[in-house]
Amino acid sequence: MSERCDAYHADRVFSTLRDDGATARSAIAASWSRSLVHYGLDPANGRPPRQLSQGEFSRAFERLDLLAGLAEGELDRLFHMAGEAGCCVMLTDADAVPLVRRGASGDDVDFRRLGLWTGMVWSEASEGTNGIGTCLAEARALTVHREQHFLARNIGLSCTVAPIWDAHGRLAAALDVSTCRSDLTPALLKLIAAATLEAAQRIEQRHFRAAFSHARILVADDDRGPRGLLAVDREDLVIGASRCARLAFGLSEQRLATPFPADDLLGHQERADDFSAGERGVVQRAMARARGNVSAAARMLGISRATLHRKLSRLQLDRPH
Repeated sequence: MSERCDAYHADRVFSTLRDDGATARSAIAASWSRSLVHYGLDPANGRPPRQLSQGEFSRAFERLDLLAGLAEGELDRLFHMAGEAGCCVMLTDADAVPLVRRGASGDDVDFRRLGLWTGMVWSEASEGTNGIGTCLAEARALTVHREQHFLARNIGLSCTVAPIWDAHGRLAAALDVSTCRSDLTPALLKLIAAATLEAAQRIEQRHFRAAFSHARILVADDDRGPRGLLAVDREDLVIGASRCARLAFGLSEQRLATPFPADDLLGHQERADDFSAGERGVVQRAMARARGNVSAAARMLGISRATLHRKLSRLQLDRPH
């Protein structure tokens, strides 16, 4: 029975790809084409996914250690939401290898049999069209539902996956929610997809904040998509930008290689006659920290009390009584 199903699925894949326009009309057909033509895979291949050795797995985990630690809370929350629907939750690296997993013990036998386990390789080059591998190949969130998989042995799976970008805008990982149940409705799958994408974005933001913990973080709202984050130094120069901010502001790696004023992006460019605004801000911050004590503020600034009094007068700042 299984062999007949495998043969039927393989015939369906070949039939679809014989249609010259199929790959242009369908992202799944385009992935099937890559699986067959570029990777030389056979849709009837029944071998399980390749498993990394313990040494390979340890090195892969070490490379993603910081991000994996920051993702723990989101993995727990996502599994709490989707676990009762028969889903497992996994964080993979950029090579499509699950490194961290959440799952119900009652479902573990089925997921192990299907290869949805830590240390297994789910790249598109190895497994053909599948949620993890195709998400990373196309660098976008997607769902691969049952018969949309390339390999016949994977057609019992539904996989919803979102990419995770690191603090420097590089594709670093993927967040996967998979199930082998056939009774999940399209509406529920959409809810899981939305929750998976939001969780991936929160992981990205935590990673960005951790990577630039020494900087001030500005949140750039964008009605067209998720919020972008900018890291600025003490001089309000941009020293980092999240993936969303890079897309929103058209920031290239070359532009970010040299710090530049945040106002250049946020539309508040300084005029020549506003040059004293920077000095005003420095003096005001010192006075605030000194709670209005001129002598203490002068010591913070490394200037004399008389010099600070002159600056207060010139900048027309109110003196404390």
